Amino acid sequence: MPEKKDTLIVRANVEMTAASLEAIVENAKRISGRDEKGGYRVDTADKVSEMISRFVLENDFESFVKNIDNYTR
Repeated sequence: MPEKKDTLIVRANVEMTAASLEAIVENAKRISGRDEKGGYRVDTADKVSEMISRFVLENDFESFVKNIDNYTR
């Protein structure tokens, strides 16, 4: 992950494919493993947030939003 910059948390609705969400949930469960009762002890919503934040930071979202041409489709 790139060097940590001054960041803030923004709550937003994010559109993604169902397959993306399913992959995050599946992989988060796989990594966390089951507890003694057979359940998973992972907050998948936090994992979604973590994955999106990591993608935004690693893929230079800052440069993308500074380019005015990216505001039209």
